[in-house]
Amino acid sequence: MTALADLAPITLGELEAAASLQTRIDRKYLVPTSDLPALLDALDPAVRTLEIDGERVFAYESVYFDTPGLTSYLGAARRRRHRFKVRTRTYVDSDLCWVEVKTRGPRGATVKTRLPHEAAGRTELDDPALRFTSDVLGGLAGPMAPTLLSSYDRVTLHVPAESGPDSRTTIDTDLVWTDADTGRERALVGLAVVETKTGSTPSSTDRLLWRHGHRPVRISKYGTGMAVLHPDLPSTPWRRVLDRHVG
Repeated sequence: MTALADLAPITLGELEAAASLQTRIDRKYLVPTSDLPALLDALDPAVRTLEIDGERVFAYESVYFDTPGLTSYLGAARRRRHRFKVRTRTYVDSDLCWVEVKTRGPRGATVKTRLPHEAAGRTELDDPALRFTSDVLGGLAGPMAPTLLSSYDRVTLHVPAESGPDSRTTIDTDLVWTDADTGRERALVGLAVVETKTGSTPSSTDRLLWRHGHRPVRISKYGTGMAVLHPDLPSTPWRRVLDRHVG
């Protein structure tokens, strides 16, 4: 993404201070990777991109955990009110890892809570991680095991707001889903997952995407990935994305 080089940089510390957004509204878009240079060129000139040690594109790996009865997956597939996700997220380039729990807040907001985790043990939840997960979920989930891995490259943008809190936009490319049991893989070819993480007000990135004909879609790295690799599972929320973009 040559256009990425033209954006001013922001450090991780500055980004966390300006737009930590652990509680936020997420809007997700599927954008052809061929459209990304034009979108980056059209960004608000005040937008900055996360840069660490001279790098602007970072490798991520997430390991998702679920109960034997797939409580997390089915909660999302059936749009249950008290749905949740549990994962470890590894920042591959820095070898940093967190265990993260996502829950639903008021008015559909996403609430993310996390705890440092050993990268070498990212495919399992140790005792501190289990206690943390249990405390956050308040007994919603029982024993959990890894079910899905997702890997991708990410660009993170800081998007200043005219009023209210600043926001983030992430651009994920080369997404690959891997079944934790069988090792079977599926890739999202030719598409980027662009996600805006805002307060209640859409960001300038949302408005830019709308002007270019892109509308929010229902896609979940966990839910959609599980549905792709396990077509026997219920998948109503992601059916349109599966039929149009994944196949």
